[in-house]
Amino acid sequence: MSTRLCALAASVALLTALAAPTAAADPGAAGGSGAPTVNLATNPGFELPSPNLADWGSVPGWKCTGGPAEAAVTTTAAHSGTSALTVTPANADSTGECAQTVDVQPDTTYTASAWVRGNFVHLGATGTGHDVAPAWTATTSGGWQQLTTRFTTGPNARSIRLYVHGWYQQGPFSVDDVRVDGPAPAPAVAAGSIPTTDKVVFFTVDDGWQRTPEAERFIADHHLPITAFPLPMPAGTDPDFFKRVTAVPGSSVQDHSVSHSDLSKLPLEQQQVEICDARDTMTRLFGTAPVVFRPPFFSWNTDTLQAAANCGIRTVLTADADFSWGASNIWHPGLLQPGDVVLMHWTDTLAADLPRALAAAEAAGLKPAGLVDYLH
Repeated sequence: MSTRLCALAASVALLTALAAPTAAADPGAAGGSGAPTVNLATNPGFELPSPNLADWGSVPGWKCTGGPAEAAVTTTAAHSGTSALTVTPANADSTGECAQTVDVQPDTTYTASAWVRGNFVHLGATGTGHDVAPAWTATTSGGWQQLTTRFTTGPNARSIRLYVHGWYQQGPFSVDDVRVDGPAPAPAVAAGSIPTTDKVVFFTVDDGWQRTPEAERFIADHHLPITAFPLPMPAGTDPDFFKRVTAVPGSSVQDHSVSHSDLSKLPLEQQQVEICDARDTMTRLFGTAPVVFRPPFFSWNTDTLQAAANCGIRTVLTADADFSWGASNIWHPGLLQPGDVVLMHWTDTLAADLPRALAAAEAAGLKPAGLVDYLH
């Protein structure tokens, strides 16, 4: 027997003991929210298309350690619908793990489940605040089998990492119809300005395709707190640039979707992929999970607010002034007002747009401030 299989055999008794049922409230009851129970998983049936500008070979909503060399959406013999995830570990040192971040509430009970096919397939969650044994099966004998595990989050848990994986040298496995059942979070709040009596204004800069040293220099020289909303592709191309331009205290990098599509034309499930996948990229690149979402084209609907909340976003933010591409548009009478949010873009005009926006703020007796500091 191989070393990997010996390790598995030695762990079976411990996993079985840990997985013994324990008394627990119904999903959501521990939190006392009274919210309806919903499936919080992103792309749970592997039916959603990859957004434009997504990483090549990515599985929407999921991150697989072996990438497209191991994990692919297949259309043969799904458990339900037309698609399932099939993972073929590329070597003897891979379990073919695929995972996603699911936002949760503290002190709340959740039930995770998935239909699987293969040998030694595992389903589990980390970051719950308590030790949780994975659900697993030695074999599904060629058919589909449902794995289920239950956990109650700790007092500080805001997100968990849901994972599925096989085992070393045990061949391919498939996954479909994943669920994380728990209380629906309250929808995010839509805002175009930030209520405050402080004499402050908030500079926000979108997209990230054109990054100039002149704009970077102006931000540094004037010590401007900037809230950046880059798309994942330019952020991943030049993360150090965005780290530099958000180095001033109060600055942050937030969420602007994956593909810059009109989300109001997409169903909630696809909006959740757009927002959650962009959140995951920003978290990986910059170390902090976004809490603000800027909808492309300022186009959003009630599904956007719920999808954003499902991704841990608290505020869906538009703006009430636009100083992009040489403009000086204030969408209310008079000068800029306390709490106004100013829209700009990472373009070749930004080095000229920033001083014009700063002059408008100074004319109104306002100074730029850190957006997140005032939201939460």
